[in-house]
Amino acid sequence: MRALILRRLLISVPLVIAVSWLTFLLQHLAPGDTARAVLGENYTPEGYARLRAQLGLDQSLPVQYWHWLTNALHGDFGVSPINGLDVGAEIGTRLGVTLSLIVVTTVVAAALGIALGSLSAIRGGPLGRIVDVLSLAGFALPSFWLALVLVTIFAVTLRILPATGYTPFAESPGGWTTGLVLPVAALAVHGTAAIAKQTRSGLLDTLSRDFVVTLRANGASERSILFRHALRNAAIPVVTVIGLVFVSLLNGTVLVEAVFAMPGLGGLAVQSATQHDVPAIQAVAVTFTLVVVVVNLLVDLAYGWLDPKVRVR
Repeated sequence: MRALILRRLLISVPLVIAVSWLTFLLQHLAPGDTARAVLGENYTPEGYARLRAQLGLDQSLPVQYWHWLTNALHGDFGVSPINGLDVGAEIGTRLGVTLSLIVVTTVVAAALGIALGSLSAIRGGPLGRIVDVLSLAGFALPSFWLALVLVTIFAVTLRILPATGYTPFAESPGGWTTGLVLPVAALAVHGTAAIAKQTRSGLLDTLSRDFVVTLRANGASERSILFRHALRNAAIPVVTVIGLVFVSLLNGTVLVEAVFAMPGLGGLAVQSATQHDVPAIQAVAVTFTLVVVVVNLLVDLAYGWLDPKVRVR
């Protein structure tokens, strides 16, 4: 298992560097640049050239990237040329918002998806068809559209939940919880559908195997068969889907954070990209990549816990 973790970490280093370089390159290939974003519409060629020199934009792209990379390796993501804020501090402030939203959504989707998938596999019949219909609906409904519908019903019409904003957990656990209900509900539908579908398929396959027939013949209870044997054997593909759901939420939060006016990394990414704020968008891209690396590592560790054969590979 230690070898597996070390190998994953070694693979992650060139991945992070590649993502940061690609993000850096795409930002500079996009129309406009940071100097024009700072100066606005009215500027002189002399002032524009002077600001480009101050920001280091007159240097070659490899030199600019190398300066950024060496500073980033020392924990310095620079200062935003747009608003003058420290990028590292901004990332630290917004990361908690996005992680709260993603982690809670993943937990809710996993719990509901595994429960629905297990029930449909065990009971079958109409319940199985209901899960199929809910899965199709979950895949078809866009998260941002569902978010707008939820805001209209529960925040505007019924006025029982807040429409916008985010309250830190340390400040008010109750406010943190109620503020996450609507965005989590909007984001969890797709993940719940995917996990329920995979759980149902995995359990149906596992429950039809010979060892389950033998356990039943030996008098094992259905509860014991389900929780001690079937779910564990069907869990690896379910864990894979849960990991994919978590990673996909990094994209889904961009629009949902905008709908609910949550100060997360998604909003910072959109704002930085439109303003050519290279230090900020670089930091966001690296942060998202590191989150993906950690999630993949946790999924690998879950594989090793569920299947001992993975530990010796």
